[in-house]
Amino acid sequence: MTENLDKGPFYHGTQAVLKAGDLLTAGYPSNYKPDVIMRHIYFTALVDGAGFAADLLGGCAHVYQVEPTGDWEDDPNVTDKKFPGNPTRSYRSEAPLRIIAEVLDWQHKPETELAIWRERLLSDKSAGEIIN
Repeated sequence: MTENLDKGPFYHGTQAVLKAGDLLTAGYPSNYKPDVIMRHIYFTALVDGAGFAADLLGGCAHVYQVEPTGDWEDDPNVTDKKFPGNPTRSYRSEAPLRIIAEVLDWQHKPETELAIWRERLLSDKSAGEIIN
């Protein structure tokens, strides 16, 4: 892993109801490809990016401020593969993320926009591979 220049704060979006001190860990099915068991836990330095990821799942979305407990790296699923550099400030770690607090003031995307993205995730075979 390379030196991490982003100091955060960092965020994770999910449907899970969590509390400060809880740990998010890898080893669960992908939110977008349930047949893939994830070896990393993903997070971002953009609060609305975490919210967008949570909203894509449908249901009750939560965004948490998180703290990495180990090394992390740029998320190769978006960095350089889809977007030059790391404009989404997206990262991943094999180590757990510690919940600091729930964030309540983030921007939800309109359902019409989410529906377009969900369809794109389902139909876009070329972008569908997850670098795990």
